[in-house]
Amino acid sequence: MTVALEMRGITKVFPGVVALDNVNFTVRKGEIHALCGENGAGKSTLMKVLSGVYPVGTYKGQILIDGVERHFHDIRDAEAAGIAIIYQELALARNLSVAENLFLGHELKRFGIVNKEKMHKESERWLREVGLNVDPRELTGNLGIGKQQLVEIAKALAKNAKILILDEPTAALTEQEVGILMGILRELKQRGVTCIYISHKLNEVLAIADTITVLRDGQTMGTYPVSEVDEGKIISLMVGRELKERFPRIEASPGDVMLRVRNYTVMSPDQPGKAVIRDVSFEVRKGEIFGIGGLMGAGRTELVMSLFGAYPGESRGEVEIEGRPVRIRSVGDAIRAGMGLVSEDRKKYGLVLGMNVKSNVSMASLQAFAWRGVIDHNRETAGGLQAIHTLRIKANSPETIVGTLSGGNQQKVVIGKWLTTRPKILFLDEPTRGIDVGAKFEIYNIINQLVRDGVAVVIVSSEMPELIGMCHRIMVLSEGRKTAEFPASEATQERIMKAATGGMEA
Repeated sequence: MTVALEMRGITKVFPGVVALDNVNFTVRKGEIHALCGENGAGKSTLMKVLSGVYPVGTYKGQILIDGVERHFHDIRDAEAAGIAIIYQELALARNLSVAENLFLGHELKRFGIVNKEKMHKESERWLREVGLNVDPRELTGNLGIGKQQLVEIAKALAKNAKILILDEPTAALTEQEVGILMGILRELKQRGVTCIYISHKLNEVLAIADTITVLRDGQTMGTYPVSEVDEGKIISLMVGRELKERFPRIEASPGDVMLRVRNYTVMSPDQPGKAVIRDVSFEVRKGEIFGIGGLMGAGRTELVMSLFGAYPGESRGEVEIEGRPVRIRSVGDAIRAGMGLVSEDRKKYGLVLGMNVKSNVSMASLQAFAWRGVIDHNRETAGGLQAIHTLRIKANSPETIVGTLSGGNQQKVVIGKWLTTRPKILFLDEPTRGIDVGAKFEIYNIINQLVRDGVAVVIVSSEMPELIGMCHRIMVLSEGRKTAEFPASEATQERIMKAATGGMEA
């Protein structure tokens, strides 16, 4: 198999930081090549060099496409060489049609005027290439995330992409959508398209990739055929040590019931008369981890956000904390009642990315850092330092801007924010989404310490191994209803999936 891409001796330095140190990366034509590494290992930087985001002259080394050295001054140069990158946060204009997105920046014209009819016809061709049956005139914002992902791939193919880079392509997809995407990538491989696949989900990497390259601290740790590695070896190469237990669950010593929910129903704020949660009951004890599973759209996030007072839909039912009835009408009510919520979208709901670590940590408990109604910056700095030390946040100081941190360290800042409120109940919605295995392990250990301290922890997760590996009991939702609840010792992925697709056990 011929070489499609060769990156030789790539070195990229930012002020005070060597992001890439003599990295070598070779990809053969028509293969799916996975690029793995912890957050901060250099994956994104390497791909930005390849895709022209970092132009020639800002790095050392060579890029060869089909054996010919190329110099990219910008993204258009890279696209002209057949390189297309699809980021985790899709770069589509939601207010434009599918066809307009496919040809954005290189519109088809006739006599200098955009030829919409030809664009629609050509769009149909490219949409068929990715198996997407939608009207090219449809507004892109009306499509689900899975279909938008396929539109991005069609857009890349319309630019005659020979090398397709996918950065965390399944982060927001359902299991069914992941299956569709995998099928499309295999078809593209058969047609000679080369794919570079970046993902923290090692089970997906092993299922789809032909070859795997691992980066650590900006250096190449090695390239291997997928047949020669397993998850354990990949993790060892990524973190520099063996993680013998990916899910370090501690034995439960549950105390009294901390949270009791009875006959809880939540109505949709957008569709009158529709319930997103229907008559759900459960309880969580001090010092245990209670998991909530189910497919996307099952109502998991709506349930915890409603209990936390952060969901706009009307709710009814009984909620007790430590045996006392409570009525949570707002986030402020929830915090005063002893609740905390690490939301699934940390960038949108959990953090202010332009602010520093100490300001984010103090955000949910400003009174604890104030003196006579004025923020005491010495106390706030001390709180930031404590969070950095306790949670092992990789930040130079409490003044470090949160947006500059890796995903795992941002998640630790969110957790630190809630720990300052001294919660009795902590909801964690997708706590390890988009986080590398090393950071996941550290967050699991933080959760275990909370359990030892008697906090009632509720984890919402789409990853069934995470639910089984970390939780003591698991409840499964399907279309807003509770379909099962069982101890983790009796849980299997098959049993959870059966309940998640509507098979009632409870």
